[in-house]
Amino acid sequence: MPSAARPRRHEAAKAAERVIWPETFGRRFLVTVDVEEEFDWSAPLDRRHRSTKAMRAFGPAHRRFAEAGVGLNCMVDYPVAVDPAAVDILSDCLADGRSEIGAQLHSWVTPPYEEVVDPFTSHAGNLPGPLEAAKLDTLTDALTASFAIRPRIFRSGRYGLGPSSLSLLASRGYRIDSSMRALHDYGSTGGMDFSAIDAHGFRRDGMVELPLTSVYTGLLRRGGADLYRRAGQWPRGRGVLARAGLLNRIPLTPEGVGIGDALAAIDRALADGVRLLTFSFHSPTLEPGHTPYVRDARDRAMFDRWWDAVFDRLARRGVTATTIDEILSITG
Repeated sequence: MPSAARPRRHEAAKAAERVIWPETFGRRFLVTVDVEEEFDWSAPLDRRHRSTKAMRAFGPAHRRFAEAGVGLNCMVDYPVAVDPAAVDILSDCLADGRSEIGAQLHSWVTPPYEEVVDPFTSHAGNLPGPLEAAKLDTLTDALTASFAIRPRIFRSGRYGLGPSSLSLLASRGYRIDSSMRALHDYGSTGGMDFSAIDAHGFRRDGMVELPLTSVYTGLLRRGGADLYRRAGQWPRGRGVLARAGLLNRIPLTPEGVGIGDALAAIDRALADGVRLLTFSFHSPTLEPGHTPYVRDARDRAMFDRWWDAVFDRLARRGVTATTIDEILSITG
């Protein structure tokens, strides 16, 4: 990250910004998918990596979610949006009446290509305002042309939500953003700091923000972000605290989170009064070999078992799937 740059810290929501869910809404959950090209997650980002072959696994995976009554909120990036085969697959998914096409901005593979690709510029919110806006317009226009619908929900790739991003989105007709990953700080890699953001939905700059759900669990969970930050300064400090049952930060994703931790995080979020749980994963994970989380058929089977266990726990706790239409009917 350039020495003059500082990570963008997103401030905690004020009480007046909080979404007040009516009692009739109950407790709900939303599944979001970063629908994107495949690339080597351990290598530097490269504009030439635009393959979308893993999309062939998307249809069968979607059917499994649909059979459980769960729609997929597909945050589609530019290489997928301009691939006719991928568009056909996603269009078929919309027939379930619950899934949604949203937008995901991977700045490095979205025209115009004016910036040098590096970790800092890979977070779209770090780009000059006019360039971020131009890339957003390119992506929005591509999605509208491919699916004949204008996207209403957005995610910035690598959680790269900058100081003007929400206003840009609102001015282009977006209604919901889900770019903030609660309790996470990406400042060390040139990204944004969401350590003050919790799992509750809120309004800001004309948008409804639905953070990706993460919670702290463990006996020292009230120490929160400060203790977690300090633990990261010790060799394997965070792992030691997690294994001892003292402090663990758990995001609601099957990628790198075991079933036991996921169930504990669901219970903790509900105990904290979170009314809408937002899950996430990446589309290349659906085919072995593209992400660190599913390397082979055994990992892929575990991915399905993870969701089976999560859906069972949600059902037992009275948490039901929701849709973007239902959310917007409440949030306006």
